[in-house]
Amino acid sequence: MRRRHVLQGLSASWLAGQAPLTQAAAPSSTALTFPRDFGAHPGHSLEWWYLTGLLAPQAQERPAFGYQLTFFRLKGPAAASHPSALAAKQLLIGHIALSDLRSGKTWHAQRSARAGLGIAEASESDCAVHLRDWQLRRQDLSPGRSRYQARFGGGDSKNEQGFALDLQLQSTQALLLQGEQGLSRKGPQAAQFSQYYSQVQLQAHAQLRLGNQRLDLQGRSWLDHEWSHSFLGVAGADRAVGWDWCGINLLDGGALTLFRLRRADGSVLWSGGSWRRPDGSTLNFPNGVLQMQALRHWDSPQGGARYPVEWQLSTPVGQWRLKAISEAQEIDARLSTGMRYWEGPAELLPAQGGPALGYGYLEMTGYAGGMNLP
Repeated sequence: MRRRHVLQGLSASWLAGQAPLTQAAAPSSTALTFPRDFGAHPGHSLEWWYLTGLLAPQAQERPAFGYQLTFFRLKGPAAASHPSALAAKQLLIGHIALSDLRSGKTWHAQRSARAGLGIAEASESDCAVHLRDWQLRRQDLSPGRSRYQARFGGGDSKNEQGFALDLQLQSTQALLLQGEQGLSRKGPQAAQFSQYYSQVQLQAHAQLRLGNQRLDLQGRSWLDHEWSHSFLGVAGADRAVGWDWCGINLLDGGALTLFRLRRADGSVLWSGGSWRRPDGSTLNFPNGVLQMQALRHWDSPQGGARYPVEWQLSTPVGQWRLKAISEAQEIDARLSTGMRYWEGPAELLPAQGGPALGYGYLEMTGYAGGMNLP
């Protein structure tokens, strides 16, 4: 218990103490190489693998559950050349959540540990990340096709206070390279960027243990992998305090990604996204073309933050409504990353009403205080 709190404090102090990257650190290359870039990039300050999805019993079309599994890798305070195996050269943080959309109940948990000693590892050669018994692993099926396995749980899965989820995921489409062939701009300066790709429309089969229930589920999932030296921009007026992001698997086989980074006064520092058509062709959105107007809010009774849970969206390819399926989705992750944020299942609807066009996840940060990410 003592070591856990030491690690939690260490990760929080690291996040608070990192200096933003300067103009001099502009990207030198945009080329991504696979399977290498499925793996970790320990030379970069911040990295995450972010898996979300919506699941239902086979005979049910509307989602019954939503889930989130996120692994953060942080470049630790210890030098890479430090001789001790116990040195905090790399830190791993894990967040998980399960939302029962039938009852409105959500379970979530968080962990952190220094990498090494078999407790927490992130392979550099391929996607193979684990933090104790939480794991995400990839294997090749054939050139351009992948199978992922994810396992995680929270609390005691044998009673109503916990769950255990085992996922088998298979790619159905080529990787979606966000931005310019995987280089995603995050601000007006050349140094404000991340390397970013998504695996959309993952076919998911899952076994869920929820109390004394065992459920076989299926659905669609979404995997983001992103790494950077500096994510939220420079200091002063042009530093973002949070972001709004969504990834939607469309029912026609397409995919929609949207994001915007917000300054402290609520204005937009940078925005972007992409639209993958059902035929696989992709349109990337340049900065400034995305418009998001909040239509309805949810007030958190715990943190006091006010989160937009329904949006009017305007993009170069259409106008829609984005609506949270369950509103009470605030995640209290202060013990691992020092922040609260909103994360939950959402549906994309026609602007003038009608059946859902797709399902995915909405994430909103910086509404319960500024982010401390680099």
